Amino acid sequence: MAVETIIAPERPKKPKWLRVKLPVGKKYTELRGLVDKYKLNTICTSGSCPNMGECWGEGTATFMILGNICTRSCGFCGVKTGRPDTVEWDEPEKVARSIKIMGIKHAVITSVDRDDLKDGGSIIWAETVDAIRRANPNTTLETLIPDFQGNTKQIDRIIEVHPEVVSHNMETVRRLTREVRIQAKYDRSLGVLKYLKENGMRTKTGLMLGLGEKEEEVIQTMKDLREVNCDIITIGQYLQPTKNHLPVKEFITPEQFKKYETIGLEMGFMYVESGALVRSSYKAHKHAQDL
Repeated sequence: MAVETIIAPERPKKPKWLRVKLPVGKKYTELRGLVDKYKLNTICTSGSCPNMGECWGEGTATFMILGNICTRSCGFCGVKTGRPDTVEWDEPEKVARSIKIMGIKHAVITSVDRDDLKDGGSIIWAETVDAIRRANPNTTLETLIPDFQGNTKQIDRIIEVHPEVVSHNMETVRRLTREVRIQAKYDRSLGVLKYLKENGMRTKTGLMLGLGEKEEEVIQTMKDLREVNCDIITIGQYLQPTKNHLPVKEFITPEQFKKYETIGLEMGFMYVESGALVRSSYKAHKHAQDL
């Protein structure tokens, strides 16, 4: 009896345009020294961001609050899932001090999802923005927030401290949301962005491509975002963090990223950052200008 051999589908090979340049430059070297000396925690370093040198050279850095363990288990994300540590109530002052030491001109603040907390972490979020404002009055801010389960009372705390930009990532198209963002909902995320915009915020979101989405689905997602008047969108290539995460189905070409940029600008987005190595905070300082 013949034994059937099952051949696993070949995974696409990483193309040459995804090669990451090593970060260089005087400003990068200075900031790297400060981070190491004072043991400062940035997403830039812990996430090995490919744009770290460029962003730091422009005076932008990203900080994650509320710990490094998430209550959600998204198929794309390399952050640990489990029971988070207790809240550190002095964290806002620590982050504000880090920004001051580094001389950051534009700070991006993000966090894990804290569905274990009654306030979703929104109190720490608001206190962090306030602390940064006190210590760094000339620093502009972007808050890359979770969906807070759509709870407007929690979102109101972000609105009240009025960061220059409020970002919430859609991550993927409607069809793939359940697989990619297991505990999230496509329409809930749209609703968060709509509520923020209706309350006077400059809004921003991010998509990652290469998970099996189709061009028409990406364009439809962009249309959905413009319907809620989202101002800014970043579009980048998904890269698999570990073998236990969702595989890359396709590497998007530079030409296709450029096409999405053109389409997005024609739709009316204020800024469209679209490229293989684009991440949520790429060129973030530019997105807070003209306010």
